[in-house]
Amino acid sequence: MALTKTFVKSRSLFKVTFTLPAEVVDSAKKVAVVGEFNGWDPEQATALKKQKDGSFKGTVELTAGEYQFRYLLDNEKWTNDLEADKYVPAGVNAEENSVVVL
Repeated sequence: MALTKTFVKSRSLFKVTFTLPAEVVDSAKKVAVVGEFNGWDPEQATALKKQKDGSFKGTVELTAGEYQFRYLLDNEKWTNDLEADKYVPAGVNAEENSVVVL
């Protein structure tokens, strides 16, 4: 898993590329990143595209700040990014959310 951040000076925002490796995706056919930046709404989630190596990748444009997120596989299984900038308690079920810091 990897988070790649690129600052776009002309637009004063960051392009954050989310990558979920094939071994984490397992047999999932659909992978999306869901978080504070899309209201935790799976319908508004950014779908990640499958790469030749089996990983999934997608980019979201964000302004500076901290954003909690998780990956949603096949609309049913949640997973975190093992290389997130930090983790915070998700509350209800004692799980954690990944955080990207920009």
